Amino acid sequence: MKVFALTHRLINIESITGNELAVGKELAEILQGLCTRFNGKLEIMEVEPNRNNVLATFGNPVVTFSTHMDTVPPYFGSREDDEFIWGRGACDTKGIIASMITAVEALLESGVRGIALLFVVGEERNSAGAYFAAKHPRGSKYLINGEPTENQLALGSKGAMRLEIEASGRMSHSAYPELGDSAIDKLLDVLQDIRALQFPVDPVLGDSTVNIGTISGGRAPNVVPDYAKAELLIRLIDDGESLRQTIDRCVGGRATVRELLRIPALRLKSFEGFRTAVMKYTTDIPAFNGAWGEPLLIGPGTIHVAHTSEERVPKRELVEAVEIYQKLARLLLA
Repeated sequence: MKVFALTHRLINIESITGNELAVGKELAEILQGLCTRFNGKLEIMEVEPNRNNVLATFGNPVVTFSTHMDTVPPYFGSREDDEFIWGRGACDTKGIIASMITAVEALLESGVRGIALLFVVGEERNSAGAYFAAKHPRGSKYLINGEPTENQLALGSKGAMRLEIEASGRMSHSAYPELGDSAIDKLLDVLQDIRALQFPVDPVLGDSTVNIGTISGGRAPNVVPDYAKAELLIRLIDDGESLRQTIDRCVGGRATVRELLRIPALRLKSFEGFRTAVMKYTTDIPAFNGAWGEPLLIGPGTIHVAHTSEERVPKRELVEAVEIYQKLARLLLA
């Protein structure tokens, strides 16, 4: 089927975050073909040098289909078996892009207008493309954002807070630790206290979670360390303000806390007749800030295999997504 071939075609273009130029050119070529056939308009939106969002509009957009074109490393190409298409980006989100394009083509062939396709850069790192697009809206009333949800409409998605915690100490010879002040010991104590905190819980979104993603510091095994740092990623069920205050009180001046990113949790729209679920991950939707319309979140594939060496998307879900996207668009346009 066309959606399978297009999924392979996109997977086989490496587009790790920061290197989206080639896949953007490929998408522009594909969308230009649709624009030529159906009297649409193609726009290349320069986010940064050699990093472009790609937008195709067909009439004044009411419904915009959008997802990101970048992937996490490492890159690996596509393959297929009876059930799945495998490869980097298969579910996150090149299979979704293929389903969206196929759905929009079918809508256009049936005479539907007022739709758009918007593919953005940078979601896997800092949502640079979505933030840029938010400053350049086109009047769209609804944004159908694609992420792997197993074709379930998301009732909501968790937010994210990224923190750096840095401890300082004083170096000394490790044979005389009493002459130094271990930054690593301080950091470990702080991290243990953070892990022991009672994190907020929401009846719909579930519990907040904290991941200590990296720890670094020290000079050598025989030197009492004067420096240590950890990076944390917290999945939020609200705006994160009360939790940030709790962490500051917990740390209590023993280390420096720097907030690098905060994206609030989201509650999203659902419709009768669509399966629903809650997503624990964060998306581009907060970065759009409503500028492209009321958001919905849905796409083929499961997040459980995204960002792994086993990334794949069920072929059955790709086909199903083409039909779901058409159904949603018609519902929203009506």
